[in-house]
Amino acid sequence: MCDYDDELYHERLPNVCSAINAKARNCCSTDSIKRKLPICTWLPKYKAKYLIDDIVAGLTVGLTAVAQGIAYGAVAGLPNVYGLYSSFMGSFTYIFFGTCKDITVGPTAIISMMVNPHIDGNPDLAVLLCFLSGCLILLLGLLNLGVLMRFISMPVTTGFTLAAALTVGSGQINNLFGIQSNSNEFLKSWINFFGHITETRRNDALLGCCTMIVLLFMRKLKDVKWGFHQLNRYLSLCRNVLAVIVGILLCYLLSRGDNEMPFRISGEIQAGLPPVRVPPFETQDADGEPINFSEMVSKLGGSIASIALLSILESVAIAKSFSKGKIVDASQEMVALGCCNVFSSFFSSMPITGSFARSAVNNASGVQTTLGGAITGILILMTLAFLTPTFAYIPKATLAAIIIAAMLFMVEYDKIAEIWRAKKRDMLPFLATALSCLFWSLEYGMLVGIVVNALFILKKSMTPQFQLETQKHNGIELCLAELKGSVDYTAAEYLKITIVTHVTERHMGNGNVSLVIIKGAEINSIDATVAATIVSLQEDLKLLQCDLICWNWNLAAAGVVCRLHKKSRNMFKFTKNFSELLETIPPAHGGNDSHIACDLSQ
Repeated sequence: MCDYDDELYHERLPNVCSAINAKARNCCSTDSIKRKLPICTWLPKYKAKYLIDDIVAGLTVGLTAVAQGIAYGAVAGLPNVYGLYSSFMGSFTYIFFGTCKDITVGPTAIISMMVNPHIDGNPDLAVLLCFLSGCLILLLGLLNLGVLMRFISMPVTTGFTLAAALTVGSGQINNLFGIQSNSNEFLKSWINFFGHITETRRNDALLGCCTMIVLLFMRKLKDVKWGFHQLNRYLSLCRNVLAVIVGILLCYLLSRGDNEMPFRISGEIQAGLPPVRVPPFETQDADGEPINFSEMVSKLGGSIASIALLSILESVAIAKSFSKGKIVDASQEMVALGCCNVFSSFFSSMPITGSFARSAVNNASGVQTTLGGAITGILILMTLAFLTPTFAYIPKATLAAIIIAAMLFMVEYDKIAEIWRAKKRDMLPFLATALSCLFWSLEYGMLVGIVVNALFILKKSMTPQFQLETQKHNGIELCLAELKGSVDYTAAEYLKITIVTHVTERHMGNGNVSLVIIKGAEINSIDATVAATIVSLQEDLKLLQCDLICWNWNLAAAGVVCRLHKKSRNMFKFTKNFSELLETIPPAHGGNDSHIACDLSQ
């Protein structure tokens, strides 16, 4: 037997100073700067032939962003122009900090929906929310906390996406049929719809339903083989823009003056570029009463963290979707998204994130670099400067059809089927997330899903994998517990109770276990709680006239027990094989060798 006392009683601590110095040197290195500013990597390699592709993609995305921006401003409960204010600065900023060429940053349906209940239609609160959530995202990114995204599982994200799509789509059902509604929530929207269905406006219903049918048809146009395939593809990509143009023309041509519009319209959109100013740290309520910064933050509450979390989730998920096998630096994407929100807040923007729909358009348009975002931003600025009076004629039914058509394809139907096929137990966090988001709120529903999923992990950590096997050797009845995985503090008590119960039951029966052997070669580390439980287990077994041997434990794990209780050193044995260990056990009288196995693997 070897003497391991020196390693058992002296804990090896990490060299903190060396780690800090190495980290500091890396932060100042050229590679680190390139990681934080990806433009330094791709710009020197930029080729002239990329420019045409980036311009075409930028224009296509820009036209889509104008239509969606106006719609999402309304979804957030703000004047429509705020959707446009939120659409350009993110595109410019992402050029410098973003890692995925396909991502376009701007307002999205989910984030707009989550902003709505927290701001009460006050633009100042929306802008402050954009600034504060951006600061939080940026801080998390600089601290390299992209690893936190691993704690959100696929069932949770799929359930959230389903609920968000249903909520956003349901919030537009009243506008689709020309019915007045003061809520965008799932239940309230449908209650209002069926309660006022007799108030349906024929013109709005016809325009909305026809627009949605045409949009769904045009979505499939890119897959049509006959005709000019390239033309069909671009018509499919520009379907939202064409719907807006047709809606404006119909509204303008059929109107009989400003007071006799054939459809319910979005209303006047403020012309001109947004003012460049510091985010508001004080505002006024609907009655003109002043609200200071602390009251504004209190009113926003948990939405600062929840919107930051969901913005990260959306953007990182999109980056992974378009990564094509490349590793996505989640922390750098958080830095990019945080900068986009912080800079955009100086231009009266509400919270923004990566848009899956516009990113898909960007990818399909053949974008080569993030420079395409500059073209998108310029087009939106031109729209704000010169075209806002025209967009005042957009029918609400048209915007509702655009949003509902987008939501139909936002649901990840294939992933729901995959979850069902792969492991039906994962449907629990999926359903918990979806139902909580639908009938409670989107932000708390996400937390419910994370908690439910964490319970599975917690349960697994509370029940370690091990097998109990009762044997007789040289007249001694012994119990061998072979641990097959790590033991956390949550599982320590379970391990102790199971072994003591097993020994007690053998004593009450025909057996008489006088030795318990715990094999722990696979345990790399334990904490003080587990160590204290092992010591306590040894004492409890002594009361049952039973000894405890910890056989071939990893030295790091065994050292924790020895340093906690020095007298426990004698229960640790290190041998080459099990036979050699048995030779160290003194013989007893009577009995043949035999064994009884009890598998406790979970």
